[in-house]
Amino acid sequence: MEICIFTEPQQGASYDDQLAQASATERLGFDGWFRSDHYLAMDDSDGMPGPTDAWTTLAGLARETRRIRLGTLVSSATFRHPSILAIQVAQVDAMSGGRVELGLGTGWFAEEHAAYGIPFPEKRFGLLEEQLDVVTGLWSTPVGSRFDFSGEHYTLEGSPALPKPVQPRVPIIVGGNGPRRTPAIAARYASEFNIGFRGEGRIAETFDGVRRACEAIDRDPETLRTTVALPTVVATNEADYHRRLKAIDADPDTFADVNVAGTPEAAIEKLLRLKGLGADRVYLQLVDMTDLDHLELIAAEVLPHLN
Repeated sequence: MEICIFTEPQQGASYDDQLAQASATERLGFDGWFRSDHYLAMDDSDGMPGPTDAWTTLAGLARETRRIRLGTLVSSATFRHPSILAIQVAQVDAMSGGRVELGLGTGWFAEEHAAYGIPFPEKRFGLLEEQLDVVTGLWSTPVGSRFDFSGEHYTLEGSPALPKPVQPRVPIIVGGNGPRRTPAIAARYASEFNIGFRGEGRIAETFDGVRRACEAIDRDPETLRTTVALPTVVATNEADYHRRLKAIDADPDTFADVNVAGTPEAAIEKLLRLKGLGADRVYLQLVDMTDLDHLELIAAEVLPHLN
């Protein structure tokens, strides 16, 4: 089972904060570092010092790290034209030596679109599908050939479809909780399907649904990896546990109902149950980037028991 760190810099983090966490993620033996792609803080956070762009950040980290996978969980289809996104991701892939993964979704946070003047159409699944068509089409077009696309939302004429990523196929992550449309899109385009912030019963149902979506288009379900993202708080004593919950404004009465929570032993048991459901990668959402001791603890007390 792969274990990646996933964080939410829009809640309040500088590039240096993210670099420190990503560097520790690599040093301590985790498999990857992924970040959200948002421009506005949520809940009551003031978001200081302000948002950082996901792909600008990942470009920097691509040059500062050597081993870990890097990506978004997930970028919003409303934020970037797909041809520009394809160029950005291909360039960051080259800068990292082929370690990038692209998570892409419809977008959902209307307030951040309003705050920054970004259009937020009511219906966005068509936008997402065309983005995936364009991005994958640009990358798969042979060098020396041209790429054309005509859709409802995007038109490309005679694109040289450059640059190409270093990886023969950049992993594409599609995720969500919808019962039909999202699994169908993942089956068609993705190398990974991710579900986040749900209980084990819902995870199992959703994994079954995405496998059926693969079978419906004659795709081998084994070619689509299934993964989970969950908020995580681990501690060896009650004082540290409650301090870490308070730092992320989490409810101590309900946090453990769904998430990776409690002692290292409890975290190991939870992760092994997720593995049993079919998750071969889990993203541990650690929002407090200043608590590098939290990473140290998970690396020392949890990771060795998952192989």
